[in-house]
Amino acid sequence: MHDERLAEFSRERLDGRPVPDDLRVLLVAQWEGRTDFTRLLDLDFFEAGEVHPLLDTSYLSEKERADPEMQAVNAAAAEMATYVKLVAKGGKGWMGYWLHPDEPADRAWRLIELDTEFSFWSLVGVALTEGAAAERASYRDEPEERVAFTHLAAELARLGLPLSTQDYDALDEPEYRVDPEKLMEELVEAERQKRGLR
Repeated sequence: MHDERLAEFSRERLDGRPVPDDLRVLLVAQWEGRTDFTRLLDLDFFEAGEVHPLLDTSYLSEKERADPEMQAVNAAAAEMATYVKLVAKGGKGWMGYWLHPDEPADRAWRLIELDTEFSFWSLVGVALTEGAAAERASYRDEPEERVAFTHLAAELARLGLPLSTQDYDALDEPEYRVDPEKLMEELVEAERQKRGLR
């Protein structure tokens, strides 16, 4: 029923890669108007045609867009958008996957978060649902965040979306082979050099 819409989401947000199972469930729930997962995870998935946050310059004035420094940053951000596949609004800003070609292909996609100041954050877990649940739980003080995560995991399992663990401390800790923050800095510097801004 939602195959074409999932295929479109894959093309637009994941460069045609298969939609992970948990993301598929979450997307279909949103499209069917079910708020059960949204209430638990506080995620709002991008609709067709929404601009990737790293490509959105609509908040800049004409003068700002013409500034060579800003052009260098925007060009670097556009290149980063080829690796940062954001799929939802939530958490500190937006959440998705870090799909740099130098990351190992034999493991789950690494999760990433982009905040509203355009800083990159890693998310724990092997699936977006886990990363979002851990992010929600982290707004609680310790040890309550562990309890909150266990409750979220149990609720998600009841809704048919079990996590790989209900133990916050057992969540997979991401290790990027290519650090997104460092790469962004390198790309900005390369763009600055192209524009003679050194």
